Amino acid sequence: MSLSGRVAFVTGASQGIGRACALKLATAGAVVAAAARNQEKLNELVSEITATGGKAAAFALDVTDEEQVKASIKGAIAQFGKIDILVNNAGITRDQLVLRMKRADWDAVLQTNLTSAYLCIQQVSSSMLKQRWGRIINIASVFGQMGQAGQANYAASKAGLIGLTMAIARELGSRNITCNAVAPGFIETAMTEALGDEFKQNAAKQIPLGRVGSPADVASAVAFLASDEASYITGHVLNVNGGMLMG
Repeated sequence: MSLSGRVAFVTGASQGIGRACALKLATAGAVVAAAARNQEKLNELVSEITATGGKAAAFALDVTDEEQVKASIKGAIAQFGKIDILVNNAGITRDQLVLRMKRADWDAVLQTNLTSAYLCIQQVSSSMLKQRWGRIINIASVFGQMGQAGQANYAASKAGLIGLTMAIARELGSRNITCNAVAPGFIETAMTEALGDEFKQNAAKQIPLGRVGSPADVASAVAFLASDEASYITGHVLNVNGGMLMG
């Protein structure tokens, strides 16, 4: 799955799934524009990619800020000439039962997880339309498919991403631009670290493969959807959940 000659823009690239996606795409030959709020972690990622012969650049970005999104994507296109692959990975949680959930926590999760994807897609579309080639990959979640108590905001944002994926697939498909979602299940990241060993062990018991996933598991699915091998797949949700949800 060679991505040589392709340019990828990855949000939330400083850690977890986003970082794994950036590394995987770079390994496959893509130039990577790594975007996130943490400049220090981004610089470490870029150094890691360039140390192995890859090419990457860091873009400090708060995805909830429309002007920053515009500036970062414009900067990436100015530096690399185009954007072929967009990975909308940036995401947060603000867990609480809906009865007690603050409006600010609802808004923050929807803006970071869903609205940012719309903003990024809007900004990269012109570049992709001109070259009549593009891959848009949204990182959804199994909880956007099955719901989760205490995560009404998160589940709604990820379900919204799935709907957005299908709408964009229909809008841009005639120009050879695909739009797909990857829906991870329980993945070992900084976001899930705080849940404790007992919770993780119980979660693993609900997964037919008997283990939680790794960021690399998700990154492999993203790299496939970004490649020419996936050219006839669009509007699809690729489950990477160890069998946690089927059908």
